[in-house]
Amino acid sequence: MKRTGDSLLLILGILVLWQVLYWLAGDIALTSPTGTAEHLWKLLGTARFWGHAAETARAFAFAVAISLVGGVALGVLLGLNRTSGVVSEPILIALYSLPKVTLYPLVLLCFGLGMSAKVAFGAMHGLIPVTIFTMKAIMQIKPVFWRTAHVMRLTPRQMAFTIALPAVLPEVIVGARLGFSLTLLGVLIGEMFASQRGLGFMIMSAMGLGDMATIMAVAVFLSVFAIAANALLMWLDRAIPR
Repeated sequence: MKRTGDSLLLILGILVLWQVLYWLAGDIALTSPTGTAEHLWKLLGTARFWGHAAETARAFAFAVAISLVGGVALGVLLGLNRTSGVVSEPILIALYSLPKVTLYPLVLLCFGLGMSAKVAFGAMHGLIPVTIFTMKAIMQIKPVFWRTAHVMRLTPRQMAFTIALPAVLPEVIVGARLGFSLTLLGVLIGEMFASQRGLGFMIMSAMGLGDMATIMAVAVFLSVFAIAANALLMWLDRAIPR
């Protein structure tokens, strides 16, 4: 109950701050909360908006699947081999800290324009953090588990599915939460730079036209989606027995 009350207070505080900023900046720089809600309601009733949303959803679904499945698989492989994990950790951290926008011309060169480039750019954002979280969690598993696995003559595959993944599932969920948000960000950035479809393209088009109402409405829609998905992952994290 206290957590719900704190969340409601946070939302109320954001709305109040938004309204104050609107009074200070005016219609040119910002739209009011009520005005944004009204415009979003109108957009939700148009086929154009849902066409762009469907394009973003398809790209995001492919990208987040690659990020989560690929990141967990790579993290397990590197984590089970301690030498590989120690060697690859600084490399992954360096790649993670690299601004991904600088690599976008390379992504376009390799994948061209369209869905594949957006998926690749989104997966680039989410794959590495999921890999790092999974790998670090497996490397910190108590040695007694591995000694037991060797005594039982388990294969690497059996060790991965019966020891490693169950032991690090909470950490994997935390990495998935971060990877989920970063993958969505990557897909949207990809749509902004080189796409003619999607919510990212819709935001860029609205920026070119000075349509602040559409920019704010799409941003609110994406924020609500991201918050709802993050809340679901948090609930799943709390539901997992430690």
